[in-house]
Amino acid sequence: MNYYVMTLFPEMIENGMNTSIIGRAMAKGLLSLETVNIRDYSVTGNGRIDDYPYGGGAGMVMQAEPVYRAYEDLVNKIGARPRLIYLTPQGRVFDQAMAEEFAKEENLIFLCGHYEGIDERVLEEIATDFVSIGDYVLTGGELPSMVMMDSIARMVPGVLSNQESGQFESFQGNLLEYPQYSRPEDWRGKLVPPVLLSGHHGNVDRWRRDQSILRTLRSRPELLEKVEFDKKDRKYLQALIHDETEDKVTEEEKRILVKLLAF
Repeated sequence: MNYYVMTLFPEMIENGMNTSIIGRAMAKGLLSLETVNIRDYSVTGNGRIDDYPYGGGAGMVMQAEPVYRAYEDLVNKIGARPRLIYLTPQGRVFDQAMAEEFAKEENLIFLCGHYEGIDERVLEEIATDFVSIGDYVLTGGELPSMVMMDSIARMVPGVLSNQESGQFESFQGNLLEYPQYSRPEDWRGKLVPPVLLSGHHGNVDRWRRDQSILRTLRSRPELLEKVEFDKKDRKYLQALIHDETEDKVTEEEKRILVKLLAF
């Protein structure tokens, strides 16, 4: 996987990505990162790349020409026109399915905007994907691009030391990850659930599946609408509704489960 980031602050991207798991993956050649400073393509030659917006209004807008020049130079270097992701609050909200989709690409370009945004005309020419990492506004696209690159990288074979951990974490199958425990068995009076000490792999797997369902119900119930429940899942859901398990749910959560089981 080759990452290319068009930005006004290349050092921010480089410093943020050259550490931890991602940094080690780049050292192994599993990932590569190249930043392009859009200021180097200033029309005026003095590093300025913004101007006042037509129609008035507060703030400045990044000009089309410097962005386009930086893009064309990068495309010529790559020898292809990869998908270009523009980070914007107006885009589709990034999720695990998108991470898996982008991970199939050989090259990805990220375009980081600033000020009041980028001249729409160049976006129409070069952007293939408009992506947001959430319904809030940041000072620029650098942090969102790093969030996406980190998430996508986890899907690249060899990046994680245990590939299984990249496949069965939160949001896999639209369920949140089950609770995790480590030594000691008794921490300040809080005990590890006995099933995890039983050595019975089937029971452990069932408990983890049930806890994933329960955690999703409590924190992100809307995700359950996309889950395919098997017979054992439905048995657990029925037990939750009728208070036939140690796991307790609220009346509102019961109503959600009843509605799910109706389909």
